[in-house]
Amino acid sequence: MSEDRAVMSLMFTDEDFQDAWKELDEPQLDGGWELFTETMGVKIYRLYDKETGLYEYKVFGVLATCTPELCADVYMDLTYRKHWDEYVKELHEKDFDGQSAIYWEVKYPFPLSNRDYVYVRERRDLDVDGRKIWVILARSSPQTACAEKSSVLRVRDYKQSVAMESDGSSGTKVFMNYFDNPGGMIPTWLVNWAAKMCCMVTSTDPLCLPLLGGSS
Repeated sequence: MSEDRAVMSLMFTDEDFQDAWKELDEPQLDGGWELFTETMGVKIYRLYDKETGLYEYKVFGVLATCTPELCADVYMDLTYRKHWDEYVKELHEKDFDGQSAIYWEVKYPFPLSNRDYVYVRERRDLDVDGRKIWVILARSSPQTACAEKSSVLRVRDYKQSVAMESDGSSGTKVFMNYFDNPGGMIPTWLVNWAAKMCCMVTSTDPLCLPLLGGSS
């Protein structure tokens, strides 16, 4: 096992990847999940977190015009994201004292402070009983030695998982789980609205753009 993979293994387990792809077959919606919205065949569910007053989201749907391998490739492409995501101020993957992580600064409207993320992610292309499934996991990495900026608030509680496989035709069946706590003095309604939009567009990279009528 390489050193980079060993570091990643501290963040993600085989069970983490299994939990993600299993939702393609059996969505886990017990325990308070509610249908939030449905559009163009995509269903978004949410779960209220009493401690933070925020929502965690799950998305289920089909991307009719994109293969799962291409979706996974585009999802991992940080350079491409800079071209279509107008809220990216800084985004790159680098080595922080021996640990590879991603730094992402997000532009917030005045008078709010920008937020930044330091997170790790891992992609696995799986063969599950003959099924090809692509899974990508991401999670904030507070232990990463990345200095904070005085004018930017660090997001310390962020997670995302995406599982994709062929829909049996030329499209992709997708599952996504997303939670983000931006912190700071932001009204809860605004945080939840931003999280919903991030869940639908930003955090999923361009995967949802065809569903929402957007373009790169």
